Amino acid sequence: MRLARFRAADGTVHRGELSDDDAELVADGETFDADAVDFLAPSDPSKIVCVGRNYADHADEMGNDVPNRPLLFLKPPNTVAAHGDTLTLPSGKKRIDHEAELAVVIGERAKDVAAADAMEYVEGFTCLNDVSNRDDQDREQNWVRGKAFDQSAPMGPVLATPEEVPADAFVRARVNGELRQDGSRDQFMFSVPDLLAEITTYMTLEPGDVVSTGTPAGVGPLDDGDSVEVEVEGVGTLRNDVRVP
Repeated sequence: MRLARFRAADGTVHRGELSDDDAELVADGETFDADAVDFLAPSDPSKIVCVGRNYADHADEMGNDVPNRPLLFLKPPNTVAAHGDTLTLPSGKKRIDHEAELAVVIGERAKDVAAADAMEYVEGFTCLNDVSNRDDQDREQNWVRGKAFDQSAPMGPVLATPEEVPADAFVRARVNGELRQDGSRDQFMFSVPDLLAEITTYMTLEPGDVVSTGTPAGVGPLDDGDSVEVEVEGVGTLRNDVRVP
């Protein structure tokens, strides 16, 4: 099942199931044309916990070592954007990159979760673009300017229940139709259960919170007027246009 949060033409907000051909949404006993609604982010997280260097090939392309435990950082709620939104990026930067990621949406409050039980706390998966301001990321240790600016975590278009997303699901990015990233979930250095166990040792994950699992090799710059897509097998394709003032 693939579930979408969306705003209908009359302004009402719904959550419904997206058809296999992406053409219709069924919610509250009604059928909606998917092209006539505004998609919203699939959850309303209190925080997004992101994982760095979870693909060895991405660590290598950035000139970094593979960590011996998950490298974690946070994106706050102001970073959330939805499928179809135009992303307004910070001006005056030399390089702001796309990062295609598989993201986990939490379904139940989770604290001190064992890896063996972790999937019981997962509502589903979505696509996330960890848009990254390299100019400032390279100058700071906590990555606030580099990772936590407005609209730097577009996600969607839907939440896919866990059985929809294969263990080797592909994770891809395209810019203006050109394939930039092409990785797979089975390349993770740390699995979803291991990540949830590690994260919930330190913090409580609330329903709707998101864990973004890292990006494969091929990250690259976004420019004014670009169209960027993140596709995860079993979820669908997150699309956003880019504006740089």
